[in-house]
Amino acid sequence: MFFNSAAEELDSYYPVRSECLADVPKTRFKARVGKTLGSRRWNAAFTEDGHLDIAGVLRRIQRGGIHPTIKGAVWEFLLGCYDPNSTYDERNEVREQRRSQYAAWKDLCQKMVPAVGSGKFITTPIITDDGHPVQDPSNVYNGLDVVRTDRTLVYYEDEANQAKLWDVLAVYAWVDKDIGYVQGMNDICSPMVILFEHEADAFWCFERAMRRLVMWAMEYNPDIYSAYEESRELGSSSSELKASQLKQYGKFERKNLKSGWTDQRGALAVFLVASVLEKKNKRLLKEAQGLDDVVQILGEITGNLDAKKALKEALKIHKNNMINLVDEFVEVVMIM
Repeated sequence: MFFNSAAEELDSYYPVRSECLADVPKTRFKARVGKTLGSRRWNAAFTEDGHLDIAGVLRRIQRGGIHPTIKGAVWEFLLGCYDPNSTYDERNEVREQRRSQYAAWKDLCQKMVPAVGSGKFITTPIITDDGHPVQDPSNVYNGLDVVRTDRTLVYYEDEANQAKLWDVLAVYAWVDKDIGYVQGMNDICSPMVILFEHEADAFWCFERAMRRLVMWAMEYNPDIYSAYEESRELGSSSSELKASQLKQYGKFERKNLKSGWTDQRGALAVFLVASVLEKKNKRLLKEAQGLDDVVQILGEITGNLDAKKALKEALKIHKNNMINLVDEFVEVVMIM
């Protein structure tokens, strides 16, 4: 049943809204006989008491990916939710403990923000009894992002599923106060919410994914974390400002990072935007009558941008720009 054909259509596992079918690119992933990790190979990778042959699983994944029917279970191991050397009983015990912990955290959040766990979510500031908005606007930010998350999927037509995503993000923002909520977390969390029926399991998978991202970011730019430590040690007004800006990493421009205070390199992002605008240039000139039209046209790019192609175009524009700059520099030198 798993491999009826090598060209099996997998889009049915993540159904797309009918009105969006023409705009959503077809998945390039195809289940391949003898290569893709399927349920049979996955179950065979466990010993009788539950130890997982993670090396064999990784080899299979590298060769042909993971079939959607088992993706959630596999991700729990890949992201470090469970130790491959653990037994079935040990994992069941850990799962129950984590579900209880998440439920306790969610109850605390609900006392502060009643919308949590209600099946609804908020997209406007919460007003206190004295008429002032709450200090932490993260729930508003992630509510606005939830509305924009994977809008082409049938799954998010149900407001309860949107609320599930919002609940996970809201609890995480409360638990991890150093990071809180930053733009883009909704896109990282969305697959977990879709894959895991139990909300607590989705939360813990997302939490482990964020840990991995933190480690990768540290390897990519250790200054991000040295800036956190520096701001906590010094306690000056300027360091407090940097700390508050660093907490919004991902929400604002990267120049707010410590590395950006001394190294203002961000030109590629500008050329990436330029490549997108160049692609939409004719439509913008023809259809845009105002700012709302511009936002709508550019908003359609969400989830449909070919990142590889856009980067190639950005690099091409950057190269041409540099060539023109060099030519102008040579002309100036010749005049001098």
